[in-house]
Amino acid sequence: MKVKSVFAVLALCGCSSAFAQSYPTKPIRMIVAYPPGGGTDIVGRMMAQKMSEDFGQTVVIDNRGGAAGGIGSEIAAKSVPDGYTILMGNVAPNAINVSLYAKLGYDPVKDFEPVSLVASTPNILVVHPTLAVKTVGDLVALAKAKPGTLNYPSAGLGSSSHLAGELLDSIAGVKMVHIPYKGGGPALTDLLGGQMQLMFATMPAAMPHVRSGKLRAVAVTSAKRSQAMPELPTIGETLKGYEASTWYGVLAPARTPRPIVAKLHGEIVKILGVAETRDKLLLQGFEPVGGTPAEFGAYIKSEIEKWGKVVKAAGIRAE
Repeated sequence: MKVKSVFAVLALCGCSSAFAQSYPTKPIRMIVAYPPGGGTDIVGRMMAQKMSEDFGQTVVIDNRGGAAGGIGSEIAAKSVPDGYTILMGNVAPNAINVSLYAKLGYDPVKDFEPVSLVASTPNILVVHPTLAVKTVGDLVALAKAKPGTLNYPSAGLGSSSHLAGELLDSIAGVKMVHIPYKGGGPALTDLLGGQMQLMFATMPAAMPHVRSGKLRAVAVTSAKRSQAMPELPTIGETLKGYEASTWYGVLAPARTPRPIVAKLHGEIVKILGVAETRDKLLLQGFEPVGGTPAEFGAYIKSEIEKWGKVVKAAGIRAE
């Protein structure tokens, strides 16, 4: 009986390997859990185009927005694990939502096979020019001197522009006032109008206003300085341990055969190694990353733990 079981396993492995060699033989669906036009969609379409060219099979973008990325992520998690449905995930549905929502239709760890981290992008801490803040140290000192008087808008409850502020509060021991908006655009408009004082804005949206002098750039939220603005310090250079990047990565449904995951991973590594792709990402404010499936899986777990602490400390709960 044991001998038969061994042969069965070997036969299964052989089939999976053969399947991976011929894969893909039909179009691949890449789910983007947001409407068209956002960061996840931009990165997803860029990768899908290159994958289509290399594989000789169309990689179709399927936008499934809603519930802060939860709807599309659940669809991906419950898809057949055969390599023909993959997810362009990001930090919100794959690391933050599990702490924000009482119920999720998927488990961000158990229901996915990490393939590869693709890119990350920092938010940028910007202030209205009338605010007497030029450094992170200035901001912390002002927040401590006048607790509860500094207002910052965000793209919504639990968004990266919100949690970046909560993380600063937690590490610096201050309390700023969060004002949630229904998107980053309206929030930035009120900051420009002087109704708000500072914001952890997305780099592509804020940079034109920084260049025109309508906003003052203070620092970036990533662990390392941005290649787009290397002169700007990171918040972590002042507040040790601070890092709040928005990241994007490819995942497959759990139990997708390992040879398929390996082939997808190899393709992503190949794409990120092309200078044209890296330049396009950098031009739009994204930092190319890459890495192994194991490294991506470990990173997701560390992000879940980090943001879980921030959400709990801030008492945030989404309905």
